[in-house]
Amino acid sequence: MNVLVVGGNGFVGSHLCAELVERGHDVTVLARTPEDSDLPDTVETYAGDVTDYDSIEGAFEGQDAVVNLVALSPLFKPDGGDEMHDRVHRGGTEHCLRAAETHGVDRFVQQSALGADPDAPTHYLRAKGHAEDLVRESDREWVIFRPSIIFGEGGEFIEFTKKLKSWFAPGLPVYPLPGGGRQTRFQPIAVGEFVPMLADAVGDDGHVGETYQIGGPDVLTLREVTELVYESEGRSVSIVPLPMAMANVGLTVLGSVGFPMGKDQFRSLRLDNTVDSNDVDAFGVDERELTTFRSYLGLRR
Repeated sequence: MNVLVVGGNGFVGSHLCAELVERGHDVTVLARTPEDSDLPDTVETYAGDVTDYDSIEGAFEGQDAVVNLVALSPLFKPDGGDEMHDRVHRGGTEHCLRAAETHGVDRFVQQSALGADPDAPTHYLRAKGHAEDLVRESDREWVIFRPSIIFGEGGEFIEFTKKLKSWFAPGLPVYPLPGGGRQTRFQPIAVGEFVPMLADAVGDDGHVGETYQIGGPDVLTLREVTELVYESEGRSVSIVPLPMAMANVGLTVLGSVGFPMGKDQFRSLRLDNTVDSNDVDAFGVDERELTTFRSYLGLRR
């Protein structure tokens, strides 16, 4: 099949492209700067921005399937403000669907997010929810994925836990986390175990019309994740609770002076990132056999 991976030069996209090539597909990556990508030699590239329809439309010609991975991080304020979530996630998806319809691309695989809802409490999740609605209302053969945090080589999850300390307590021996890091729960899944599911959805008709919640084998709080990351580096960390109200006020003030998080990103730290029911079994995967975050870090059980 001819497969277009939109945002294919990112963390998940680079892994997915390698998986698709290994399966014998002809892959094209659509991204703003695809020439900067570390991709298999056989992958074609096309430069375009999903917020500009005319710049991307030509990439859809001759494709059999599209995987839309374009996403802004929910953890950092995007350049241009939180309204960029709507431009990129909703508007970008709308442009991709329009181009797919113009060129008769049958299959449309959308990477969304857990908690995506037009009425969600963050710009990120609201935009993702509107994008899902557009995909479901289209006449394409659609599949939607809602993964929890994805970890692995090239991911931002581990570095994010370290950056929190440099933001909240630079140079101090303690690590203040909003709410002590106990309010936010994650169900991290390894990128190498997630991308085969995306690849299956590209070619398997049995997944059409389905929305999948995907998570790993363990549920971990932000505190537990942070402690594991430091333990894996042979360091200890003293976590102290930062009252949520104080963190909210502090982030509001800091966000106005160039701090990488703001009120919207703070809200995301109050939301669980776990599945209601894990749909990995739809892809013949046993949740119990998935890689734990602890084992990925090289730690014993």
